[in-house]
Amino acid sequence: MRKEDKKQLIDSIAEQLKENNNFYLTDVSSLNAEDTSKLRRMCFNRGIQLRVVKNTLLAKAMEAVDKELDELNVALKGHTSLMFSEAGNAPAKLIKEFRKKSEYPKVKAAYIEETVYVGDNQIDFLASIKSKNELIGDLVALLQSPAKNVVSALQSGGNNLTGILKTLSEKSE
Repeated sequence: MRKEDKKQLIDSIAEQLKENNNFYLTDVSSLNAEDTSKLRRMCFNRGIQLRVVKNTLLAKAMEAVDKELDELNVALKGHTSLMFSEAGNAPAKLIKEFRKKSEYPKVKAAYIEETVYVGDNQIDFLASIKSKNELIGDLVALLQSPAKNVVSALQSGGNNLTGILKTLSEKSE
């Protein structure tokens, strides 16, 4: 590969690293062509971009980015693929689902919202991380809960009070 092509590839990877707050470094080397095609199809359907990269080019791209990615250097051994997604847990969920049929892909490391996770043993935790939208939904539900309780208490109290007044009025007759 020519030097200009390498430079262009490094710039392309660096741009993706800058734009995405969530990405995984994985090992898909042991997958055959059919399984790799299935994995790529699953990634496409879920909005995850899968990209196979050379470790040396990825290391140079990580150096060019203003993020703290030094901890990811330990994962730059063997074959490496990058998975980019909007949701931090989407690639982990996809990997867990894919592993029901195969032992690969393996998670080498993950960068999620400025936090680095290293090792395949983190897969369960990574899959359980809630996305930003899920957290906002939980927060809205928590904020609505007391108001709903007050409204339902007022509504049920009104019905009870009406029933008591009606009973008392019928007794006095």
